[in-house]
Amino acid sequence: MKPIVPKKRPLVSSAIMRSTQSRAGGGRGRAALVRRARESIEKGSYSFSAASRLFDKDTRERSWLLYAWCRRCDDIADGQDHGGDLNLAKSGAVDRVEALRVLTGRALEGQPTADIAFDALGQVAAECGIREELTDDVIDGFALDANGWIPRTEEDLMRYCYHVAGAVGVMMARVMGVPADDTDTLDRACDLGFAFQLANIARDISEDDAVGRCYVPQQWLARADIEPGQHMKPHNRFKLSALSARMIDMMDEYLDAARLGAARLRFRQRWAVLSAARIYGAIGHKVRDRGQNAWNSRTRTNALEKGWHMLAALGEAIVNRPYRPEKMPEWSRGRVLIKIRMDGRVAPMPMTPLREDEAE
Repeated sequence: MKPIVPKKRPLVSSAIMRSTQSRAGGGRGRAALVRRARESIEKGSYSFSAASRLFDKDTRERSWLLYAWCRRCDDIADGQDHGGDLNLAKSGAVDRVEALRVLTGRALEGQPTADIAFDALGQVAAECGIREELTDDVIDGFALDANGWIPRTEEDLMRYCYHVAGAVGVMMARVMGVPADDTDTLDRACDLGFAFQLANIARDISEDDAVGRCYVPQQWLARADIEPGQHMKPHNRFKLSALSARMIDMMDEYLDAARLGAARLRFRQRWAVLSAARIYGAIGHKVRDRGQNAWNSRTRTNALEKGWHMLAALGEAIVNRPYRPEKMPEWSRGRVLIKIRMDGRVAPMPMTPLREDEAE
């Protein structure tokens, strides 16, 4: 006779044990997500906030939702989570980046994240078809910083620009309704992100140096006879200004390319994009014009200048005949992505000194 084995029973009734239902925005109301996202962009970026007001209602709200996630990722990666919904400020840099991946993954699956900015991403991703490949590309930029990575060559510089801005440009194009298979327009959106980040890097060289970061390629510095880690010293300022001017020249090339893509957008989207391009372009040009004094104070545009650039962008959007450059920028999205996929998630950082032929 077989022994009677008591049947195992769950501690909780199966009627109570239910998996979390997947819902865009983690179950939060869309209006609440939009309201908090608007607060985020108004606090974080006057330039983007001003340009976003020119969008139609749907695009404007979706751009706010995407911005909120970008801003939150930046704050968490830098350990500035004070006052937020999470408590990650005391975690190590690499751990914080992994937290970004986990939270972003949950958001894309429609799961609640306990952080409204990540739920905002889940909402806009569901509405616009933003895939994990793009969000991973953005988070990989934070991983580079967390691992102390610095660009050795111009190609490395453009890899970094893709992660932190180019991929965001592609996401914004999806927000504006550009189909996933419209490769050329997505490339032009990436070009706009490249331009914005080149302006940011040139403007923020001093601020980055203060926290031990340098995004000016080491090869550029070597060829300018600037000692490693000494680029902000007074005796190197003149040489450094030439390198920042080179960066702004690259910015102009990418802005020209980006305008070709903007021409294919709906009118209000085109106006907003061209306004942002003009405002950021103006910041870059101010950095170049200030020369070695560019880092004595933060370079910015005032409200009157922003208004003028938005008005000029209106005329440009109405005419809609962008200048077609004779050649496109050297570092395209496709070319940079090939390097990224070959190098892997965190690019190797050579520790050997530059060879003589690299520094020449």
